[in-house]
Amino acid sequence: MTLGSGHAAFLLGIPLIKDENGRISHIALAAIDLMVLQKPFNQSDYRTFFATDKRGVLLAHSEESRVLARQDFSSAEIVAFAGASPLGKAQRRTNDSYRQSAAYSAFSKTKRGVTVFAESPEDKILEPVKDAKRDAVLVAGLVLAVILFFVPFIAGSLTSQLAKLVRLIDVISTGNFDVNASAQIRSWFRDEVTSLASAFDHMTAGLKERDKVKSLFTKFHGSSVTEDILKGEGGLKGQRKEVLVFFSDIRGFTAYSEKRDPEEVVEMLNEYFAVMVGIINKSGGVVDKFIGDAIMAIWGAPHATENDAHKAVMACLQMRIGLDELNLRRTQAGKTPILIGMGLHSGSAISGTIGSSERMEYTVIGNTVNTTSRIEASTKSFGTDLLISEDVVSRTGDNFWMEYAGSAELKGRSEDIKLFKVRGYKAENGEVIEVKTPYSQFEAEDADKVKIKESA
Repeated sequence: MTLGSGHAAFLLGIPLIKDENGRISHIALAAIDLMVLQKPFNQSDYRTFFATDKRGVLLAHSEESRVLARQDFSSAEIVAFAGASPLGKAQRRTNDSYRQSAAYSAFSKTKRGVTVFAESPEDKILEPVKDAKRDAVLVAGLVLAVILFFVPFIAGSLTSQLAKLVRLIDVISTGNFDVNASAQIRSWFRDEVTSLASAFDHMTAGLKERDKVKSLFTKFHGSSVTEDILKGEGGLKGQRKEVLVFFSDIRGFTAYSEKRDPEEVVEMLNEYFAVMVGIINKSGGVVDKFIGDAIMAIWGAPHATENDAHKAVMACLQMRIGLDELNLRRTQAGKTPILIGMGLHSGSAISGTIGSSERMEYTVIGNTVNTTSRIEASTKSFGTDLLISEDVVSRTGDNFWMEYAGSAELKGRSEDIKLFKVRGYKAENGEVIEVKTPYSQFEAEDADKVKIKESA
């Protein structure tokens, strides 16, 4: 019904009095203004609340005019769904009953046939998400703009730091390991480049230590042996090879050392060894060991070449010249000149590392080594500073000026051995160059363990 104010109302009747026949004669009526129910539904936000009776007619709505007009909402999607639903409560995505747009709706049925509805437009619900998305895009755009602004500076700094590392690598390739990449490549914060610089310094320290070990090994074993030891080559364990063995010895060294201070003797030996060892190394030979004042060297081990014999004989002639130059400096300084004997022989020998797990050395062993030592001793008997065996002569061809010295019986050898003096060499143009010094010939004398069988 409608009140005088035009508001919709509920009419409630209660029987009060009955007549003698039991019929109700008096009824108490109460009109309840629906505006009392309307108050909770008056909302000003984006949500819409309304209530309908069981027929779908509005009982309350956020807009009072709709209630006054007794608007029929039975065709609204959520109202129709609620009327057909056996559930007392439910929610679903629907079309807004008023705005005709997507919305999320919920309903709750009462026992009196009144159903309460709530609708929220989808765009309003998702508006915070859209705002967050818009803000995220804005922030990302600002970050990107900042990055693009600073990228040239960052890239330039990175390129500059990497270029420094490349230059340091070039420095290291020359053998200079005294570089400090961390000190030259600095940053306000710890980044990949500074980490790379630290790793670079660790690598450089390792290379410096390895180079130090290699240098030390080279002084004791020679460069070619050192390379094989560092590589762990199995050939150093022992192999039979064709080698050339060299021995040299200073004449009268015992008498010389007895008359002089130890410091003077060591100074003389170091001065002499520096000249001889330098020549041996340059020719591809390996200094095997020092035996007091004697030098033992080899060619053909650990690695052989086709012209090892030529290089070995040529090294002997160069040592003759080097000794002459050394003696010139010594005599000018008032010192005694040095006389030496040299022997060179070729043959089979065992080359490799020998010793124990605590002390090892690289050397060659065999009869060839013993024979070479006897040949060197024979230089006293033949009055020359250099003798080579027939085996060496056969391997050098006609590249040297050889002179047959004679044959000798050497201790420990069953057969006599033919020995040759080396007077000089042939130049590339075929000219024979004599290599002779005041110290290459001297008066012959007897030698232990050597017996001359024939002399030229």
